[in-house]
Amino acid sequence: MNVKFDEQGLVPVVVQNAQSKEVLTVAYMNEQSLAKTIETGETWFYSRSRAELWHKGATSGNTQLVVSIKTDCDQDALVVEVIPAGPACHNGTMSCFTESIVEKPRSGSVGILPQLVEVIKQREIDMPEGAYTTYLFDKGIDKICKKVGEEATEVVIGAKNRDKEEVKWESADLLYHLLVLLQEQKVDLYEVLEVLQKRHEGKPQN
Repeated sequence: MNVKFDEQGLVPVVVQNAQSKEVLTVAYMNEQSLAKTIETGETWFYSRSRAELWHKGATSGNTQLVVSIKTDCDQDALVVEVIPAGPACHNGTMSCFTESIVEKPRSGSVGILPQLVEVIKQREIDMPEGAYTTYLFDKGIDKICKKVGEEATEVVIGAKNRDKEEVKWESADLLYHLLVLLQEQKVDLYEVLEVLQKRHEGKPQN
């Protein structure tokens, strides 16, 4: 890998979730930290404020498993795709980029899916009293499966009745309960999407 380091011997690094494609943080690497990242398979950076290498998650346990390292066309910036073991930000958030300056509505609001996945994951951990998701996890897999079945039936009924509004609302209910089911089973949404991608590409399934 040919990488052009700046006059301080550094290269900017964009760290991205390999599954959701969310940008987690921006940091810097020098030649040594890049080598250690490649060697260990986990992210190592160079701290400009402390003037030393640091292994992400060495203290917090929030390590980042490296999936890929790519350079741009000028070879003076890197994108590192990772699978994070926890929050990327020292503030405890999954990403350092939480403050919105401008945010236009996404086409089809597809961006709500990764957000909803994270909310459901956190609900299972915190189990806040009074939350419907808490109720589902508390009742267990039988209740969750029942709700998925009920909502799927409601979608079918709406479709048979040619009621677009009913299909829209019941499909939203079905997607939500399916995400709860996936979390209960510890099946990542992006594993499901990967199956669809492989089918689309005509790749054999394992």
